[in-house]
Amino acid sequence: MTQITALESFVRGLPKAELHIHIEGSLEPELIFQLAKRNGITLSYPSVEALRAAYAFTDLQSFLDIYYAGASVLITEQDFYDMAMAYFRRAAADQVIHAELFFDPQTHTERGIAIGTVINGLVRAQAAAKAELGVTSALILCFLRHLSEDDAFKTLAEAEPFLQHIVGVGLDSSEVGHPPEKFARVFAKARALGLRAVAHAGEEGPPAYVWGALDVLHVQRIDHGVQSIRDEQLMQRLIDTRMPLTVCPLSNVKLCVYKHLADHNLGQMLARGVCVTINSDDPAYFGGYMNQNFVETVMALNLTAADARQLAANSFEASFVDADARAAMMQRLADYCAAHGV
Repeated sequence: MTQITALESFVRGLPKAELHIHIEGSLEPELIFQLAKRNGITLSYPSVEALRAAYAFTDLQSFLDIYYAGASVLITEQDFYDMAMAYFRRAAADQVIHAELFFDPQTHTERGIAIGTVINGLVRAQAAAKAELGVTSALILCFLRHLSEDDAFKTLAEAEPFLQHIVGVGLDSSEVGHPPEKFARVFAKARALGLRAVAHAGEEGPPAYVWGALDVLHVQRIDHGVQSIRDEQLMQRLIDTRMPLTVCPLSNVKLCVYKHLADHNLGQMLARGVCVTINSDDPAYFGGYMNQNFVETVMALNLTAADARQLAANSFEASFVDADARAAMMQRLADYCAAHGV
């Protein structure tokens, strides 16, 4: 066994948490066609192959256009259950033991799908994943930032009867031109309801968006955040506060944030003590679930087994689980690493 093969094997077996996964972005073309048939929907693509061939994105917006089209096949509670279970099975195979799923209710409610249909389907899948796969999970309701804050308030109100199933709120969709400040009041309301807060910032947007997410939305994690490295004062704050960044390396390459994975700054940020984590983002569209992101990033950036262990530890540190659950996850990681001499 070569050293690279040994390292890859170690990385693949690492217990890990995924903190940046858009559940609608795990909808594989095969399942899109299956659900379209079940729900009597005619797609604008003639085949699975034709749809997958369309996944050649030039930026975030070109991806979002096809992402929303794919989500149109989700109609019933069973559809949301099937989508989430397909993700959980892939996650379990990649040794993900905890996942915090983003979902976009506005993508569905504007099509006339009740928010309860979405949440109940996902909650059923969470219960099945825990019972059958040993994967624990949480739900984070994301507001679509290209829509208005009033629309976000309406969505939060619709979600209130289901808050026992939701751990936090997030902010996603088109970043540029939609700074975090646009959603200051709705995030304040969500925090008052006892919800955690995260936000996409610094993917394509400037470091100023990361500052806004921290100081105006008072988030507890930054999703992406790779542009933070352009602002030394911001970098020092991230280091000093252990503010987690949920980084999505293959997504960043697929959406042309970086030309090559070897150009990614995750290794630099990790070396400086930023609490960076690796995640898959929208894996059906970006060509890689957790282990593919982990393995390809470790290899491209010449990271070590100890670096990979730190990335996994960061994912547990940054998760929204209680202290006992976090300690158990950390112990599982420690046992695995001890068995592999890392």
